[in-house]
Amino acid sequence: MDTLSYFLEQMVNGLQLGAVYALIALGYTMVYGVIRLINFAHGDVFMVGAFTACTLISKWHCPIYLVFPLTMTVTAFLGFLIEKIAYKPLRAAPKISLLITAVGVSLFLEYFLSLNTLLTPNYIAFPRPFEITHYPLGLFSINNIQLSIFLITSLSLGLLYLLIYKTKYGRAMRALSHDREAASLMGVPVDGIISLTFIIGAALAGLGGILYGFAYPQINVFMGIMPGIKSFIAAVLGGIGIIHGAVIGGLIIGLSEVFVSAFLSSTLRDGVIFFILFLVLFLKPTGIFGKRIDKV
Repeated sequence: MDTLSYFLEQMVNGLQLGAVYALIALGYTMVYGVIRLINFAHGDVFMVGAFTACTLISKWHCPIYLVFPLTMTVTAFLGFLIEKIAYKPLRAAPKISLLITAVGVSLFLEYFLSLNTLLTPNYIAFPRPFEITHYPLGLFSINNIQLSIFLITSLSLGLLYLLIYKTKYGRAMRALSHDREAASLMGVPVDGIISLTFIIGAALAGLGGILYGFAYPQINVFMGIMPGIKSFIAAVLGGIGIIHGAVIGGLIIGLSEVFVSAFLSSTLRDGVIFFILFLVLFLKPTGIFGKRIDKV
């Protein structure tokens, strides 16, 4: 394989990983945009999605067309519970209280599931519901797993765009992100819209968990930590609170991680991601698409 072919193959791999990061980053950026909260339990919702899909496929032998809606329903409900039980009572509390609670929810999900007799803290194999098929495209090839990830992610982003920019619920989300008090005075149901935001973000995280299991078929209860952190970095990189920024940030992080592993060293891939975060915070703290807002 010549250098150009190898480069193109790694680019496809990076876009595949970046698409998964983008789905997770959308949850971070939506929640932050609406209530200014970094939901650090979001990576663990992604993990629950992977385990739910694994159970549906391996234990209950669900067809693949049912795995997606059932998994996303489970994670959406989990996101709803997290918001109602952990975050809603602290909505008027200092931001540090919410941040500590988010970390606590993350640890609870990880260690509760690791102690559950139905699961294990060790890695388990994620069953792929179909065989991998490669399709040559000249200088490089693409497989059906990668095609599925690209198509499903693109469809999800398109539907999310329509929801946020073409429906009254999306209009309410955007109004709430600008000014919660004014939105409330104009009749926006604040509690309902916040819950809807958590539900949508958690459903996307569950979808990301399924696709991650297809692409990298080994999962464990702590698998959400690093993808969660990297997806948060992706959201910051694109401009946290900005939907298309989270997508672009996810793709950049995925490509950076894969290219560093392929051309430098796999031991450097995580360090490079955090170096990118340092550069963004140093050079443009608002992210690629973020804008500075001066308060008077």
